[in-house]
Amino acid sequence: MMRITIVYDNEVAKEGLRADWGFSCLVEAYSNKILFDTGANGPILLDNMKRLNIDPATIEEIFISHAHWDHTGGLSDFLKTNPVKVHIPSSYPEPHNAKEVIKVKEPLEIHENIFSTGELKGIEQSLVVKTKKGLIIIVGCSHPGVRDILNTASQFGKPLALIGGLHGFRDFDLIRDLEFVCATHCTQFKSEIKSLYPDKYIDGGVGKVIEI
Repeated sequence: MMRITIVYDNEVAKEGLRADWGFSCLVEAYSNKILFDTGANGPILLDNMKRLNIDPATIEEIFISHAHWDHTGGLSDFLKTNPVKVHIPSSYPEPHNAKEVIKVKEPLEIHENIFSTGELKGIEQSLVVKTKKGLIIIVGCSHPGVRDILNTASQFGKPLALIGGLHGFRDFDLIRDLEFVCATHCTQFKSEIKSLYPDKYIDGGVGKVIEI
């Protein structure tokens, strides 16, 4: 089983958690715990994790999608708590206090069945987890475009789900063959996606847990 817990988002899914502009989620798959992005603010990130009973000491690595502040702002504070390995796009400045820094440019197998798309268009990488049903693709803001992200991820299998920020994404036909989509953070057309694909749409927000 794979579990994704949203720990930083513009909205909350559970009372007692804090919303803020930015995105982060904990990805638990194949005995690995990977923090995807770190939101904009370290204290908010760590407080939400505490309220969700997520111990930073149990997280083994961080995956940074792209260099924007609303995805990297909590990185420094987290690394002071737990200096783990960090996977960054090759264009992102190397962070301090990390146990190890892996700069990613091309598609990369991080662990068995867990991949990076590589840094697409010199901007952003996405995380891909291969399951028996298909690929779970986790995105930061989808700056390279959802079409390019899905096409690149397809080298690892068939896309099953899309989770994360989609910015101004309007190629709604691309969702037709997916099993579900959870649009978070910067997505501008959430209501349109939900209206077109009510059976596929999953609401996000801090505290949302998605199990596959």
